[in-house]
Amino acid sequence: MSSKKITLNTSRNFEIIDITSKINDEIDIESGIVNIFSKHSTSAIVVNENEKGLLNDLELMLSDLVSDKYSWQHDRIDNNAKSHLKSFLLSSSETLPISNGKLDLGTWQSVFFIELDGPRNNRTINLKFISD
Repeated sequence: MSSKKITLNTSRNFEIIDITSKINDEIDIESGIVNIFSKHSTSAIVVNENEKGLLNDLELMLSDLVSDKYSWQHDRIDNNAKSHLKSFLLSSSETLPISNGKLDLGTWQSVFFIELDGPRNNRTINLKFISD
């Protein structure tokens, strides 16, 4: 078992960053699994298609589901309740197969880090590799 990390800086409040190649660059096993975990409660790790329209639709859907029409209680603390709530709807981690020294994804699949409360510096994504 081995561990590595990826550090990202984000530039927008809501940002979807394809991290597939960054993960593939860190893989040090031939076959097994990797757990990809974001250490931040206002971000997410997801797998889906890297198509501009779909990614825009995700942002629209999340904005519609977690809207400004409510007075969120968490905003009394640090005014980012919507970011936390959107994170609840997504996931902080994914566990994916590795084959031939790279992620074994479907044809259209990519791994994304989703920033929900940016811009931020030094967002940390932990990678835990488990070999077969």
